[in-house]
Amino acid sequence: MEKPSRRTGAHAGVAKRAPRGAPAQSVVERLDTQSASARAGVELSVAILLWPRFPLLSLAGLSDALRHAADIGDQSRQLRCSWTVLGVGSESVLSSCGVAVPVQTPLRAAPAFDYLVVIGGLLSEMDAADPRYADYLIATAARGVPLIGLCTGSFVLARHGLMDNSVACVHPFHVPDWKARFPRLRHVTDTDFHVDGKRLTVAGGTSVIAFAAQLIRDHCGPDRAAKVVHQMTVTPAEGRSYMDRRGVLGYSGFDSERVRRAVMLMEDHLSAPLNMATIAGLLNCSTRQLERQFVSETGATPADYYRQMRLRYGRWMLTAGNTPLSAVAYECGFADAAHFIRHFQREFGVSPGVFRRQVGSAG
Repeated sequence: MEKPSRRTGAHAGVAKRAPRGAPAQSVVERLDTQSASARAGVELSVAILLWPRFPLLSLAGLSDALRHAADIGDQSRQLRCSWTVLGVGSESVLSSCGVAVPVQTPLRAAPAFDYLVVIGGLLSEMDAADPRYADYLIATAARGVPLIGLCTGSFVLARHGLMDNSVACVHPFHVPDWKARFPRLRHVTDTDFHVDGKRLTVAGGTSVIAFAAQLIRDHCGPDRAAKVVHQMTVTPAEGRSYMDRRGVLGYSGFDSERVRRAVMLMEDHLSAPLNMATIAGLLNCSTRQLERQFVSETGATPADYYRQMRLRYGRWMLTAGNTPLSAVAYECGFADAAHFIRHFQREFGVSPGVFRRQVGSAG
């Protein structure tokens, strides 16, 4: 899997505009048309192990991304991608929300696959899994098959000695648990997912969709990943979801891993901005190194980019409701409304109040 990129989006790989007079195609139709010449056969195969009390969102996010990429339209045939839930016999595994998911394929009958995915469950239930699951996991790793840990799946891998020489992506909520259980193992928290050789770990939640899109991009092409992003993350214009927020912040791809991680730190600290020395320290570099890479990648210094990000977020907030200007300024990390107004007008050529009225009059 190549270096994670944020360039995947609903616009990537879209076919050229249809000739005049031709029927209009939807985004998905255009993407599926672009993909028609792809080679036949499965390009990405995934087997899934569910640990007791696993999060249903992780399974749904991964499998739904694969099904959108696997076929044209909404037919869900396993053509370009394949996936199956492995397990013992015909048992079901209980999710954390109480919904039981049946095993589709017995361990002894598992087909060949490109990745084995472990979706971890509640930490208190980690040792409640049938011992044959851990045995199968260890044997699969010994064959050199890449392992993916979703949510607390990274804990499962570490628990069985499969993360000893790798860095894990851990959700911030579980960092104290990780440090307590695996004090000698390395981890990161400021990214959706982390790829370290044949160990791929994902924080969980909606990060699973971002990871699945990248995996699909690497194996099936940008048109398939674009379809996943379009089908799974397009939300109403008035929405206030996490995905909306990322889109409005101009979340794009960078060649530099350090710049990408810096932008993620900025995104996570909009209302209480970090200073550049703190960001550089978290990324194990000097402020001068960070500035050089930032200017090279974005054409702006880290401080300027951070301020522009906060102002874009403020502009979006002005279009998404009637939040008082002072509250918008606070949410964007400005000391007061006066500072926000001055920077907003300098950036966009209009005051926040006039901008809000223009948006309102335009409907």
